[in-house]
Amino acid sequence: MKKARLVTELFLYISFFKIETMFKKVLKYAISSLFAVMVIIQFIARPEKVAEPIDPSKDMLAVLSVTGEMNTLFQTACYDCHSNQPEYPWYSNIAPLSWWIDDHMEHGKEELNFSEWGSYSKKRRDHKLEEIVEETEAGKMPLPSYRRVH
Repeated sequence: MKKARLVTELFLYISFFKIETMFKKVLKYAISSLFAVMVIIQFIARPEKVAEPIDPSKDMLAVLSVTGEMNTLFQTACYDCHSNQPEYPWYSNIAPLSWWIDDHMEHGKEELNFSEWGSYSKKRRDHKLEEIVEETEAGKMPLPSYRRVH
């Protein structure tokens, strides 16, 4: 009876050792593969970093004569995604984060572009100002993901 128990325990120990060794090999292979993929994607479809020329007379801060603390607040919290002059963070060079950031910036400029404020109709400007207040009060802007890393 004791021999059978010892044989069973030995068998379980060897089986566990084999599974553990196999798991380590699979984990090592997976980590190596992930690292290789991360290196390769750095060279694929890199988003272009664009700082388009701006017409200062169309910029929201100039049109509305925003100065001081509010000017700084808009520039630091909004202009990266909602203007033609974004400040790219260091991690915007790392794929896949670069793809995600590029998508956010493109969508942000499509929705509201402070660099083009002067070309908006009065009705559209008024509506955008209302949306800015609503989105900010609701905590939707700046995006929570943006607030976490800034």
